[in-house]
Amino acid sequence: MAKEKFKRTKPHVNVGTIGHID
Repeated sequence: MAKEKFKRTKPHVNVGTIGHID
């Protein structure tokens, strides 16, 4: 859920966030 939130909020940050969490 957290990654989806960041993904929708910031697509560019999503890459780093998703890559780090996932």
